[in-house]
Amino acid sequence: MRVKITGLRALGALCALMLAAACTSAVGSGPGRDGSTPTGTSPAPVPDAAKGGDGADDDASVPLTPAELERAALATGDLPGFQVSADKNALAPAGQPVADETECQPLADAMGEEPDPKATHTVSRGLGSLDALGLAVSASLSSYSEVDAEKLIDALEAAIAACGTGFGAVLDGRSGTYRDVKAVPFTVPGGDETVSWTTVATDEGGASPFHLVVVRKGATVARFTAFDLAGRKPPRVPEDVAGEQLAKVARQLAG
Repeated sequence: MRVKITGLRALGALCALMLAAACTSAVGSGPGRDGSTPTGTSPAPVPDAAKGGDGADDDASVPLTPAELERAALATGDLPGFQVSADKNALAPAGQPVADETECQPLADAMGEEPDPKATHTVSRGLGSLDALGLAVSASLSSYSEVDAEKLIDALEAAIAACGTGFGAVLDGRSGTYRDVKAVPFTVPGGDETVSWTTVATDEGGASPFHLVVVRKGATVARFTAFDLAGRKPPRVPEDVAGEQLAKVARQLAG
């Protein structure tokens, strides 16, 4: 119980720092008050409109439609040891943070509702670990043009190199500071390009480390954010979470 209370307080403080991606569904990722288990699935989607272009069903350069993104997103049952929620946490702010340094804006965007404003569609999930109490992970899938998806990865790599000492950002009048931005190795099977970094969000209440991973598969971008509500150790995005998400994207692309 002590971990739960501390975690909820920490989550509220972190959400005040505009960590919209990380806060999405994090509190709701465990069992509901009535003991039910969130499914992480949405109502049955309507049939997709025809895709543009002449690409084959498994052509990763063709952007996925909203319904296809929903089908490709993680759901409870995909990953043993995790519960998945598609409900947006009421504590999570909406929109994109604005960085105090232009070169750091891609990193601020990655903490918002979408990896960056050029995403045409985004679906998000919150995951709670049943094995590592306190570990909260958010996962999102976004559609882009393939060119814009490639530019996103390039922009994130440049921002990590330029903003290592940190930056500030504002969303809805609330300010946050991110320091110690560091690239860290991370490999996701099936991805075309991967960017991975850690940072520490700070406010008057203390400091909270985060791990973020952004993976491109053709015109689809998967984004993952991990933090530890219990504050016991530096969080890391579980490799099996990222791997299963990319595998579902590949299955969707293959039809």
